[in-house]
Amino acid sequence: MIEKAEIISQPYSGQFEERIYDYESPWNSQSWTWIKFTNVDFTEWCGHFRGFPKQVAISFRYEIVLVLTSKYIFQLDINSGNLMKVEDHGQYHNLTVAPNGDFLISDYYHIEKVENNIDHKILLRSPIKMDLIEFKKWNGEILEFTCDEFLNWNRHLTMEYDCKNDMIKIKNAT
Repeated sequence: MIEKAEIISQPYSGQFEERIYDYESPWNSQSWTWIKFTNVDFTEWCGHFRGFPKQVAISFRYEIVLVLTSKYIFQLDINSGNLMKVEDHGQYHNLTVAPNGDFLISDYYHIEKVENNIDHKILLRSPIKMDLIEFKKWNGEILEFTCDEFLNWNRHLTMEYDCKNDMIKIKNAT
């Protein structure tokens, strides 16, 4: 079972057992992401994923790993490391996992919640139209992130998402 996942530089050949996760598309880039996985028995292995590296997150609640690259979202089974699903979606820029095990992904304008399957996303409502969303940090069950108000780029906001009630609110604006 996968216990830890981290983005690394391209490893030396033979340094780790390697698994390639690719998706056939005529639009694929030459960029790759390398993720070092550590299992509960401390064995390490490396996954190669198509696209430039963005983020990786593990949900022990749903027993899945999500890998976000510049081109795709890969969903892996936490127990076997097998590929469960791939979604071609180069617009996503942020990925995190909440303390309750739900994943959050965002493009520049919207935040979506993913529970146990990347095919089923829930769009989170915001008090404003957002642009340039960037996840910052978790403070307990609150995710702090920044954004600009859409079509009002002089208004920079710090926002909060509460994973207990799926609410987004404005923390402060400048």
